[in-house]
Amino acid sequence: MSDKEIPVLTDAALITCIVQRGVADDIVRAAQEVGAQGATIHYGKGSGVRERLGVVGLAIEVEKEVITIVVADDQLDRVFERMYHAGKLGTPGMGMMYVTRLEKAATYIPHEIVERLTQRQARNSSGIR
Repeated sequence: MSDKEIPVLTDAALITCIVQRGVADDIVRAAQEVGAQGATIHYGKGSGVRERLGVVGLAIEVEKEVITIVVADDQLDRVFERMYHAGKLGTPGMGMMYVTRLEKAATYIPHEIVERLTQRQARNSSGIR
């Protein structure tokens, strides 16, 4: 185990958006326009009422794109709303989206930002603004 301390983010959320195949790129672009740093897109297969609508009762495969984006709490509402509108999720059959609060997340954070956050926490705990 390393002696290095792991910088842990505690004010983050995971947005998961499941949409029809071919729509994800537009949604990710819209999220990035309002501050999302990046996204992961992977593919899945849905099931439900739509798969039974084929001719003569044959199943129709329903391919989906699943977008996941980690955002800071202060970005959450703005990114969520933009993704909802970009994906036209108010239209039946277009998809769904949900948020999962993250207890903690870890990734590379530049040293300067870690120092700035540490100093801000120290000022806030001592009552200095």
